[in-house]
Parts: sequence; C-alpha cells; structure tokens
Amino acid sequence: MITRKNLDPKLIIFYSWKSLLYFLFIAITVYVLDQFSSLKMSLEIPFYTIAAFSTALSIFLGFNNNQAYDRWWEARKIWGLAVNYSRAWARQVTTLITSDDPSEAKELKAFQERLVYRHAAFVHALRVFLRKKHDYAPDIAEYKEAENDYVSTKPLLGEHEFKVFCQMDNPPNYLNQLQGEDLKRAAKKGWLTEYRHVQMDQTLVEFNNIQGRAERIKNTPMPRPYTYFSTLFVFIHATLLPFAFVSELGWVMIPVSFIISFVFLCLDRIGERTEDPFENRIDDTPMTALSETIERNVREMYGERTFREKTEWTEGYVF
Repeated sequence: MITRKNLDPKLIIFYSWKSLLYFLFIAITVYVLDQFSSLKMSLEIPFYTIAAFSTALSIFLGFNNNQAYDRWWEARKIWGLAVNYSRAWARQVTTLITSDDPSEAKELKAFQERLVYRHAAFVHALRVFLRKKHDYAPDIAEYKEAENDYVSTKPLLGEHEFKVFCQMDNPPNYLNQLQGEDLKRAAKKGWLTEYRHVQMDQTLVEFNNIQGRAERIKNTPMPRPYTYFSTLFVFIHATLLPFAFVSELGWVMIPVSFIISFVFLCLDRIGERTEDPFENRIDDTPMTALSETIERNVREMYGERTFREKTEWTEGYVF
C-alpha cells in the first residue's frame, strides 16, 4: 500500500515508458506528415469525433476504476475483519478455556499458547497463500520477502506440525482444522462448556469465511474483456488524437496530445493495478503489516511482552 502523498516519478516512468514513447512517436509522425507531405488535408479528423470518443472512453474507464476500487476496498475490509476476529479469538482462548484444577494450570497454559501461536501462524500462512504461485514483473519497491514459502510461520508451530503444514495443499485451512480438533479435546477435558465450545467454533467459522472471501477475490479476476478493451481503446484514442489537433495547433499538438493521452493511460493503469489486491505489489493490501499487527496483538493478549522485531517500512510503502 502506498502511504506517501506524492508518487515516485521513477515508478510512473517504469510502468508507462513504452506507452509514452508510442504517444510521442505518433504525435511527431503526424506533425511531420502534415508539414512535409502531400497528405495534409487527408490527415485531418473532425474534432467532434474525438470529443465523442473521449467522452465514451472516460465513462468506460470510470466504470472499470469503480469496480477495481470496490475489489481493493473489499480486500481491505476482509483483512480488517481478520484483525477484529483475531483479537476476539485471543480473548476467548484466554478467558473461556479454564480449569478449576490447579494441577492442570501448566498444561492449560501450554494449550492456550498453542492456540494463540497457531492462529498467528494461520494469519501469516493466509497472507503467503494469497500471494504465492503468481508470475509478475517485480516492482522497483517490491518487498523483499520469501513469499513463496512459509518461513514466517515456523517459529509459531511445532516442528512436526510445521512439516505437515508445508505439505498441505491449503495450509491455512489445515491450521484451522487443527484449532477445531484442539477445541474438541478441551471440551472433553472439561476446559470448555458446550456453549463456550460452540462460541469458539463459530469464531473459527468466521476465519473460514475470511479466507473464502479473500480466495474469491484472488481466484476470480475482473472480467478480462474490461481490462483488454480499456487498454485497447486508450491506444486507439491516443493514435487518433493528433489527427484532430494537427491542423489547428501545429507543433503545439505534440505536447497537447501527449498530455491528454497520458491522462487516459493513467486512468487505465490505476484500474489495472487496483483490481488484484493480493499480488504483493506496492499498491496492494498491506497483508504483511496486518499479519504482524495481528501476531503482536494476540500474543500480547496472551500475556507476552516480547515479540519478534517489527518490520520497519520506508519510502512510503507498506506491504
């Protein structure tokens, strides 16, 4: 997620330099042909045709961006729910799982710790699960984390549990299953009443819902015709634009058409990069920061005061 108010010009150029070169090339070409060839009159396009095209393109890009932002904002709300229910889970573990037998105090404490730590591992695993197995061009400010493995969960799980976890097709779901099995054991030992068991199991259901909603966004992209045709129309518009301005503006047409084309290109790129919020890019949902927040919160509620070192974000980007 980008937190700085001003975007880095290097990033803008990095993602758009090829398109900008094309816009500049087509504008200069049209101007040269208009000035130094016999095609002067045939190059002209009525301005009202481009005006109508620009209006239609603006509406189309606006619709795409609205839909893309809805997906980004829903992703952020999903992880907001993950934060809220994680705190509720830690509170339930520490206040609802109890024993009146003093001889069980040590065992109970270790059991609570396992549930809290495993949930922190679940959150980290969900982040990695949503980001992995994707091919994309690395960002200039890409977060340098090994997101194709689950190393961040290793300190939070037992050695055997971690080995089995890494072999699962859906590791986060496996951890949630283990949480449910441990709740069942706690109920059999008398640490959980039937009502409390149901309440805590419902919290696990909410974690399933959170994962399912995130997977829906991850696995169901925006309809590809929207992305394809928006980019295609932007380039058609940029190609025709100089022809509408060249006879009236002369060489001034070059910067004017270039700037207008750049505006439409920016609108297209914003929607394209916002529609997929789980790709570990600089403008995506900051799942790493949220995962670290959840881990610190639940461990603090368990009673700890010493945590793993928090990632320090720089340059106005939070991942």
